[in-house]
Amino acid sequence: MTTEHISTEPTGELSYPKNRLLAASGITALLCFTLMVYPSRQVEAKKTFLDVSSEEVSYIDQQTEFFDGIDTDTEFAGIEDTYSLEDEPTDEPLTPTAEVDQDTQQIVVVKSGDTLSSIFSNVGLSNAVLMGILEQDPKAKRFTNLKINQKLVFTFNPDRTLKELASDISPLKSIHITQAAASDTYSFSEQVKQTSTEHKVVSGTISQTLLGATKEAGLPYKLTLDLANIFGYDIDFAQDLRKGDNFSVVYEQKKIDDKVVSSGNILAAQFTNRGKTYTAVRYTNKQGYTSYYDDKGSSTQKAFIRTPVDFSRISSRFNLGRKHPVLNTIRAHKGVDYAAPIGTPVKATGDGKIIVAGRRGGYGNTVIIQHGNKYRTVYAHLRGFAKGIRSGSQVKQGQVIAYVGTTGLSTGPHLHYEFQVNGAHVDPLSHTLPAADPIPKNELARFKQQAAPHLAMLEQSNAQIAMADKE
Repeated sequence: MTTEHISTEPTGELSYPKNRLLAASGITALLCFTLMVYPSRQVEAKKTFLDVSSEEVSYIDQQTEFFDGIDTDTEFAGIEDTYSLEDEPTDEPLTPTAEVDQDTQQIVVVKSGDTLSSIFSNVGLSNAVLMGILEQDPKAKRFTNLKINQKLVFTFNPDRTLKELASDISPLKSIHITQAAASDTYSFSEQVKQTSTEHKVVSGTISQTLLGATKEAGLPYKLTLDLANIFGYDIDFAQDLRKGDNFSVVYEQKKIDDKVVSSGNILAAQFTNRGKTYTAVRYTNKQGYTSYYDDKGSSTQKAFIRTPVDFSRISSRFNLGRKHPVLNTIRAHKGVDYAAPIGTPVKATGDGKIIVAGRRGGYGNTVIIQHGNKYRTVYAHLRGFAKGIRSGSQVKQGQVIAYVGTTGLSTGPHLHYEFQVNGAHVDPLSHTLPAADPIPKNELARFKQQAAPHLAMLEQSNAQIAMADKE
């Protein structure tokens, strides 16, 4: 056995005094700190506010193919409530918040690779100025979330020191860094632009899909989902829609200088499905609770919504004598199967308490919700559960509880949904659902007064459609 001897004698290589080594170490530490404050050009310019889970990404990607050829990413581009800084023209000057001498103002359009520190340098402001601003008000770091084509408006004092930095982050909001009067201190603020609200009515007829009809009518995509939720207690949009069904919607439009910047709430709507017309009017009672009611004051909301999955199709119905597709034996199918892409969100059909959230034999990943003493719903073959969903959790109607999958005895991605009353399985598609409370009698007159102008707009729209059909 030999022991290697490590010499401590000089080897002839260059050695450096300790003071030089200490100085080199200090410079290295300073460089590391600077890189932490000013991220790489590639990183900072690519920051966005978007935060989407992997399940949601999977769902969105697959919906493009699933919605009967409707590409929601492109079909709905340009609708009022869809906004992107990349869509803004780069040659249109941003309107300053106050009258300023144009010689003291400089507008910078963010390009790929730009960082806030590089932009400051390009307009003649030192990194020390930027560091000082960020230290004085940490909220000013919101300016580091740059987007390509975003406009930064620098306003300078006569001595070329920074007076204000402003940028629009949406059609309604802008952010500002402002110098305090006669000082070197700065503060961050956010400003919301004043909008005017108008009531708009649109109408449409179903030829193939609800999404296609509402897009053609000009109804924003977000309000299409709201429309489906409002009438989802009475209409199963997975199976009940027919060619020739029609709708009319009164909703809020928000404008700035006559330009539509966003949409608000649906105020009233009618939907005619298979010859029957349903009406819904938005109403906020004296206690501040908002819901939708028909023209007589009865709630359109039920204790349960009809379908736990939006815009899916029924692949198997309630059938006590069905042959099981995997076991190939006669086995009762005590629920309804909704075919949908993997990752599609699954919603609780009613308020309740989760009594099972886990693996359950041939059902695969399963959620079971108890609704009071009388009702119970089952959601099976799930890919996974939504955040916070576990046994003992309380859930609200419409809350996302899980995502469509194909676990357990399943031949493809779908949701198996069951509805039980007092322990007995019933057909979720035909069972009469209990209704929510109507408007109290002492508020009925107030409701009718508020509903009248919106219902009149619907009547006028329906009359115009009827006249057009006759022509």
